[in-house]
Amino acid sequence: MNWLEHILGSNWTITPAGGSTGEAYYAHTEGKRLFLKRNSSPFLAVLSAEGIVPKLVWTKRLENGDVITAQEWLEGRELKPEEMKHRRVAGLLSKIHHSTELLDMLMRLGKHPLTPDDVLGDIIENQKILDQVDPRIEIHQSIKFLEKRVDQVQHDVHVVCHCDTNHNNWLLSSKDHLYLIDWDNAMVADPALDLGMLLYNYIPEDHWETWLKEYGISPDYHMFDRMRWYSISQALSFIQWHQMRGEYDEASIRTEKLKKIMQKHEII
Repeated sequence: MNWLEHILGSNWTITPAGGSTGEAYYAHTEGKRLFLKRNSSPFLAVLSAEGIVPKLVWTKRLENGDVITAQEWLEGRELKPEEMKHRRVAGLLSKIHHSTELLDMLMRLGKHPLTPDDVLGDIIENQKILDQVDPRIEIHQSIKFLEKRVDQVQHDVHVVCHCDTNHNNWLLSSKDHLYLIDWDNAMVADPALDLGMLLYNYIPEDHWETWLKEYGISPDYHMFDRMRWYSISQALSFIQWHQMRGEYDEASIRTEKLKKIMQKHEII
C-alpha cells in the first residue's frame, strides 16, 4: 500500500476493503473518510454523476499508468434479502436500465452488446471447470437447456446491466439514499439478465408482475423466457467463477440455487 501512502500522506489510516477485482481500501484521518480503488473503470464518473454510486471525490493517475479513484466512504449497510422486494430497488434498477448517459459511456469504453450466443459460448468454453462440480447432472441438463433455447431468447434492446444484482451490492446510506455498487463486471446486455437474477433470487413469483410494474414494464412471456434463460446461465457462470477461485462452498450454494430454478420449471 505504499502507493496509497505516497498519495495521501502518512497521517491516514488505511485498511483493505476486499472486493472481487482490483484493489480496494478504506482510508480515514481526522474526520475525513474515503473509499479508494486502483484501476476502477472511467465509467465510475458517470455513475457518480447519476447518483448511482457514492460521490467520486477525485481521480489520480500514477507514474506507472494505474488510476486511483477516491469516493465518499458512507455510513450505511447492505440491503437484507427481504428488502429487495422494495419499490426503491425496482426504481433504481429501472433508472440504470433506461439511462442513455450510462449506455453511451459504456459503449464508448468499447463494450459491445452481450448476446445469448456470447454467454453460452463462454460457459461451454469453460465447461471443464463445471465438470468438477458434484453432482454434475444439474450442470449438464442446464447446459442442454441453454443450448436448446438460445435462438428463442434473442432480443434487440440492450441496456447497461450491472450483472450481479446480489443484495450485498445494494447500499443503503445512513441518510436513506440507495446505491448500487461494485460495477467491475458491467455489460451492455438484455435487461432480462439483471432482472432474472434479482427476481429468481429474491422476489416470490406471485409478486413478479407487481415488482416489474414498479420497474416500469408489463411483462410478457418472452420476457419471462429470457429471464429464466439468463438466470440459469448466470448461475452457471457464478459456479465457474467460484470454482476457479477455489471457493467451493460458494460454488455449492450457487449450484443449489441453480437446482431450485431447474426444479421450479421442471427442467430436471
